[in-house]
Formats: sequence, structure tokens, C-alpha cells
Amino acid sequence: MENKITVGNLSAFITILIWGTTYISTKILLNDFSPIEILFLRFVMGIIVLKVIYPYRLKVTDRKHERLFVGAGLCGVTLYYLLENIALTFSMASNVGVISAIVPFFTAILTYLFLKNEPLRINFFIGFVVAIIGIFLISFSGKTNFQLSPLGDLLAVAATLVWAIYSVLTRKISSHGYNTIQTTRRVFFYGILFMIPSLFLFDFKLGMERFANPVNLFNLVFLGLGASALCFVTWNFAIKILGVIKTSIYIYLVPVITVISAMIVLHEPMTWLAALGTFLTLTGLFISETNINFKKKGELVNGLTE
Repeated sequence: MENKITVGNLSAFITILIWGTTYISTKILLNDFSPIEILFLRFVMGIIVLKVIYPYRLKVTDRKHERLFVGAGLCGVTLYYLLENIALTFSMASNVGVISAIVPFFTAILTYLFLKNEPLRINFFIGFVVAIIGIFLISFSGKTNFQLSPLGDLLAVAATLVWAIYSVLTRKISSHGYNTIQTTRRVFFYGILFMIPSLFLFDFKLGMERFANPVNLFNLVFLGLGASALCFVTWNFAIKILGVIKTSIYIYLVPVITVISAMIVLHEPMTWLAALGTFLTLTGLFISETNINFKKKGELVNGLTE
């Protein structure tokens, strides 16, 4: 059992390590590709790879389970990545990366409401406030005039809510005992299916000459094979082993990985506000998952007093 948990933790860590740099690859590709083009190409590449690796057809044991796959494909592939990619056209890669760290909050709330697995404790709310302050500092760092949340940051927040829904759906799917690669491939199928109408709305084009650029080709392969085919399998496997909340904790590492990689690759500045915001965000997320004990009438109780 301990070995299984270790593998689950390792899977989650590898996933986040790769996902933390995807903002950089996407930001680079946005110079020659539209958000929908990046999205479609990476998941088509991903589903082909998964089909080659594990060609066996998934047999759904209950028609109701198919709804979970449909919802997961819509949320975890189409909506999440479309919102994220569009957000990157309006905001810095480090902004989007840090904002993604609020996923555990939304995930915890939805898990509590729909899966009834874990109670919400007072430290959850304390951590949320601290993290939100940090996120605002990151969003407004380097700006001379403070405005209400920029469009890119709002889209990034919407993406985190959609991903939390996907995580809950994935947990429900994993409880039915399906193979992780097969379920990931089925989710990709529905995600690509929902993506097709948007191809016409956002003027999708192949533009094969763009693939002649080694930088474009490398980043597309990285997103398709690494961040999509590999990471979705490892993430779904981690959720199956560790559960939704414990797996989501690893998202705490995304801001650190993204901000550092954005500084190195994109030369995005690290201002003192951004540094403070990152620290507060990570501190808030840590607090939200730490058990805080309170004394009540001589007794020790965890979380919210009853």
C-alpha cells in the first residue's frame, strides 16, 4: 500500500513539474498559433499517442458513466485549456501560473458539496484569504495604476473553477475501476469533439509552414506528448490513488515553477510585489491544508467548532 501511495505522489509531482512549464511553451507558440490551434493540435497528438500505447477499446459498464466522460472532456480539455490559452494572450505567463494555484480551494469546495469526503475547516478560509491577497499582488505587480482584475486574470480564475469540476468528475470515474489510459483517451475524445465547433468560430488553419520552425515543433510535441498524453494519465492515476484533495495539493508548486521558468525563458521581471504575492499565495495554500487545533471547553477539536 505504501509503495502504491509513493507511486501516486511521484505521478502527481512529475505532472506538476511538466505542467508548471506549459505556460511558457504556450506563450511562445502564441506568436504563430491561435489559442484554439494550439489546443486542438496538442490533444489530437495526445489521443493518437495514447491509442498507439494502449489500443484496447474501453467498454463502459453503465450508460450513466458516459455522462461523466462527456463532462470531463468538456471541462478538463475544451473549456479549461481554451480559457487558459486565451488568458495567456492578455496576461503574463507568471500571472496565469500563480492564479492556477487556487484550484485546490475550488476543488475542496466541490468535493465537499458533491463527494462528501472531507469537511471544510476554518484554516481553509484563512488560507483562502491569504492566497487571494497574494494573487492580487501578482496580478498587479509592475503596474502603475491598480484596476479591477484584468481580463486575462479573470479568464485564468474561470479556468481554475472548470478544472476543479474536472477533478471531481475524474474522481467519480476512477471509482468505477476503469483503466486510466482508456479513460484519459475517452476524455480526450469528447474534449476534441466539443472543440470542433470553436475551430470555425476562431478561424482555425493548419498553416504547415509554421511547423518548419524547430521552436514551434518542439513546443507542440512537448505539449502533445508530455503535457497532454503523459500528464493526463499520471494526474488521473494520482487522483485514483491519492484522492482529489491530496493530489490537488501538488498544484501549490505550479507558481514557483512557472515564475522561475518565465524569468529564465521569457525574461519576465520578478518585482518585489510579485515575490511577495507568490509567497502569500503559497502560504495561504499551505495554511488551507494544515489542521489547526482549537480548544473548546477543555477539549481539543479540529477545524470548525460544532
